[in-house]
Amino acid sequence: MESYISSVERQLLYYRKLAEETISQLTYSQICWRADEEANSIAIIMNHMAGNMRSRFLDFLCSDGEKSWRDRDAEFEPQDVPLSQLLDMWNDAWDCVISTLKKITISDLERIVYIRNEGHTVVEAVNRQVAHYAYHVGQIVFIGRMLKGLSWQCLSIPRGRSTDYNDDKFSRDNGIRHFTDNV
Repeated sequence: MESYISSVERQLLYYRKLAEETISQLTYSQICWRADEEANSIAIIMNHMAGNMRSRFLDFLCSDGEKSWRDRDAEFEPQDVPLSQLLDMWNDAWDCVISTLKKITISDLERIVYIRNEGHTVVEAVNRQVAHYAYHVGQIVFIGRMLKGLSWQCLSIPRGRSTDYNDDKFSRDNGIRHFTDNV
């Protein structure tokens, strides 16, 4: 089960990398762009993810993952903050998640933790968060891709290059590789 936490950490770092590679292609005004007043910008999604990460992973094993100090609704309001502040908040939240995961032991995995007063095993709670973050990173990448149009720098196998990619992969010796090794 130690490999479970390592796998989760690798997955989360992969999603973080996808988001950050998207963000690096955008201007600040694009990061703040919303399709309409009800839509989320990338900045709003980043703010929400950071709030969720801090709430869920601070004091992970000992307190409910929905902290009393969290104002989830405010996370979805446009914020007028400099990019550096948004990125600091984003990085601090990711650091909180990864440092918490590193402290989880095999004996913790079946412990019950609470999110909004609902019990989850640690494995269930962690899986829930991985899915949540992957969902929002997908939104970030989609918005970024739409905003960049033809100048988008592909984050995976470029269109029309699958054969080249597979030829390269199958020309190597067999071995265990993690999906993050290919990014």
